[in-house]
Amino acid sequence: MGNWATGFFVTFTLIEGVVGIASILVGFDYYRALESPSKYAALSARNSAAISSALIAWTLTILAMGFAWKEIELEGRNVRLRTMEAFTIILSVTQLVYVAALYG
Repeated sequence: MGNWATGFFVTFTLIEGVVGIASILVGFDYYRALESPSKYAALSARNSAAISSALIAWTLTILAMGFAWKEIELEGRNVRLRTMEAFTIILSVTQLVYVAALYG
């Protein structure tokens, strides 16, 4: 099925997935607040929440990506794990773009 890094990889991938979804929800709330008429009232607090949750999600994504690279290095895995590794590596770049968009 996998090697010794498989358990860590799957665990951190699931955790970063949940945190990433929470980060996206906070980001949607921030962008929704940008369009409201009283957008300057609580905009900085929402911006801080969106950026901090995005940074936490990106950090967990990078950690999961490290385990994905370790899985690739150790070999001995099936097609499902290879697919999950590829999605995790692609997601780390996508999450970085999301963090950059929130800063911009």
